[in-house]
Amino acid sequence: MSFSEMQRDLLLRTARETIEARLEGRTPRYEEVGEELKQIQGAFVTLHKNGELRGCIGMIEGRMPLIEGIKEMSLSSAFHDPRFSPLREEELPSCDLEISVLSPLKTVTGYEEIEVRLHGVVLSLQNRSAVFLPQVATEQGWDRDQTLSHLCRKAGLPADAWLNPEMNFEVFTAEVFGEEE
Repeated sequence: MSFSEMQRDLLLRTARETIEARLEGRTPRYEEVGEELKQIQGAFVTLHKNGELRGCIGMIEGRMPLIEGIKEMSLSSAFHDPRFSPLREEELPSCDLEISVLSPLKTVTGYEEIEVRLHGVVLSLQNRSAVFLPQVATEQGWDRDQTLSHLCRKAGLPADAWLNPEMNFEVFTAEVFGEEE
């Protein structure tokens, strides 16, 4: 799916309004959205403060209408990412929001099918799993092997666990857009 500039702007405004309203202790004021933004889709909301990651939470698989997921993930990213303290009101002006709307997951038979920079990757082995959005490898300058090694470490596995024949891989693509574009 490809979103128009107006739809992208509306999703970004919704994310920011959700966070602002929570910080200010008021009820959010939302705009009406069309049916295309009510489709069930996975999405992530990422906050960057002065170019550095400040929060990123999402749903890999859609469980609710996209617009509702953006609202929920905005709050989770700003206030419940366990890697960061909750966002403070004075921080928000220096934060840029980025939204990643995900395609459905597709199982691949092996790591050879993963195209870094195109695919986001979910890897899982036994009861451990981790995910990277497609833009992570690009932002870090990683190739496929480096991406998979970092993803294994994120899952609490040895860096070379991606070579294990029991490893499961799922891929997805994402339409990524942000405020700083």
